[in-house]
Amino acid sequence: MNLNQITVPSLDLSKSVPFYETLGLKLIVEALPHYARFECPDGNSTFSIHQTEQLPTGDGIYVYFECKDLDAYVDGLIQKGINFDSKPADQRWLWREARLKDPDGNQLILFYGGENRLNPPWRIKDKQDNL
Repeated sequence: MNLNQITVPSLDLSKSVPFYETLGLKLIVEALPHYARFECPDGNSTFSIHQTEQLPTGDGIYVYFECKDLDAYVDGLIQKGINFDSKPADQRWLWREARLKDPDGNQLILFYGGENRLNPPWRIKDKQDNL
């Protein structure tokens, strides 16, 4: 199984589409005002937004995008007018992260995890390895 896409809600795609394009995603499906789909610049996954009348309550949605040169990428986005809640910082889970929100308040985390993304020191061993 492979993750194809994540879809997040938006009240106004006319604001969300340009935001995600500024982040570096490539618009590949435009069915406004209800739906838009983007291709991620690296890998094979896609990301989409769909119009909704109400956003989730509570903490909402968290979406992680991995960036190899995180600090330079964030600096470039700041120069383009993107506001961050927190700039790149090393985390105790061995990732470097920067946090921001999209126009609808969805939580976005730009990060670099490197080898620790899939293989942190605390990774559970496969059951096959224990036999």
